[in-house]
Amino acid sequence: MSEDFSAWVGREETASDVLEPARTNALRTALGETVPLAPGAPLPLLHHWLYFWDVRPPAGVGVDGHPARGGFLPPVSLPRRMWAGGRLQFLQPLLVGETVTRVSTIMKVEAKSGRSGNLVFVTVRHALSGAGGSAVIEEQDIVYRDAAAPGSMSLPRGDAGTPSPCWRRDIMPDTLLLFRYSALTMNGHRIHYDRPYAMDEEAYPALVVHGPLQATLMADLAARHLDRPITGFEFRGAQPAFDGTLLHICGEPTDTGANLWTEQGGGRNMAATISC
Repeated sequence: MSEDFSAWVGREETASDVLEPARTNALRTALGETVPLAPGAPLPLLHHWLYFWDVRPPAGVGVDGHPARGGFLPPVSLPRRMWAGGRLQFLQPLLVGETVTRVSTIMKVEAKSGRSGNLVFVTVRHALSGAGGSAVIEEQDIVYRDAAAPGSMSLPRGDAGTPSPCWRRDIMPDTLLLFRYSALTMNGHRIHYDRPYAMDEEAYPALVVHGPLQATLMADLAARHLDRPITGFEFRGAQPAFDGTLLHICGEPTDTGANLWTEQGGGRNMAATISC
């Protein structure tokens, strides 16, 4: 690719938000929890993604539902954008109800070309601080890529059997859950709720399950089973998961934490590593 995005490296923006209880409790309820969290309770891992909304007026929204390109993130012309993975360090808990500041910095922009076509990777670092100081250090990997060929992706098999890891939780990612997560994160990407767009414009065979939702489910599974504080979380997507097919959230303990993955139709969709 001939586009030069070096001017975006080092760009920084700062935002503040209140971790008000309604959003985290709404997600917990959507996932089957019945006891709400009160102000002062530790925010569940990765629930900070429910905050720091980037709400744009209609003129500032792209056709895919994302904010129009060319603001904080570089104006990459490749049509498909996805959150490929990330790395997080948890220094201390964020607390429900507290005011948190997030400083975001573009660390790297890399263009690549391979068998899957043209790719541009953007790495964004987020540093979150609450009343007690630095709490979360995160790096997000965002990838832009060429349009997919019609028919290049298929639905997972429904008869692949059930995995049997040490830990497992099964979730049916239906349209209601995907709508709720999109709303709670203010994620306008239409592949998660607009079936005609997802299938006709981006060539998916169904609605796409959010990568951050899968990561949140994996982190929650680990937190339920580990008796040590979680200090690190690294995750990476392998292939999309789709609505209407049972999603298995799986985990195995290790000496230093846990290995986790999501699985649908016998194929792994996302993998993660927990550090304690």
